[in-house]
Amino acid sequence: MIDQQPLDSQPFMAHLIEFRNRVLRSVVAVLVIFAGLFSFSNDLYLYISEPIRAYLPGNLTMIATEVASPFLTPFKLTLVLSIFAAMPFILYQTWAFLAPGLYKREKKIVLPLFFSSVVLFYGGMAFAYYVVFPLVFMFFTSIVPDGISVMPDIRSYLDFVLKLFFAFGLSFEIPIAVVILSWMGAVEPDNLAKKRPYVFVLCFILGMLLTPPDIISQTLLAIPMWLLFEIGILFGRMVAPKQIADENSK
Repeated sequence: MIDQQPLDSQPFMAHLIEFRNRVLRSVVAVLVIFAGLFSFSNDLYLYISEPIRAYLPGNLTMIATEVASPFLTPFKLTLVLSIFAAMPFILYQTWAFLAPGLYKREKKIVLPLFFSSVVLFYGGMAFAYYVVFPLVFMFFTSIVPDGISVMPDIRSYLDFVLKLFFAFGLSFEIPIAVVILSWMGAVEPDNLAKKRPYVFVLCFILGMLLTPPDIISQTLLAIPMWLLFEIGILFGRMVAPKQIADENSK
């Protein structure tokens, strides 16, 4: 006689199998993109390093201080970029896994939030590359003491820019966090608005912790964080539960 699983355990196993399949699809998507980009690894690194190479004085260039760095550093960059490029597909798999368990009202807000989170994360990275990097590297290369040559290590530079990419990408998710908390009723947008002075100071503290120790990058992270917080409050008022809105209107 064939043993059968208890009925109660079958839904859980079905969800577990579906979760595994969607994770595998996401991994395959990353690997496919990586395979397509791998032959362009060196070109991608040249593009990423352009903001600092543009400010290197004279005939100075970047250097590799470790034996395997010329291979491993572009390899690491390509892998990270593959994950970033696959993020829409990864979020779609997340959405497809969660959607059956959501109510109609929840689906109407979760899908736009997924889409907005991807756009904002990419926007944060683009802001870092096109606005922050040129100003920061211009500042760093202009204050070098006499007798010192600026020749950045390729691995250290990559670690530096990836840290800034993540810092700006995540900071641009602030509106999403505020909207979600407002929608859940965990916070009240009007109460958050009253705490603007504290949030403004907190943004500069986070800018100090997440960026290099220079006032330019700290300010360029803190100001957008504060503006995005204000945008989050604006949209948070639109999705806040009605009972909270009614209480605040009294």
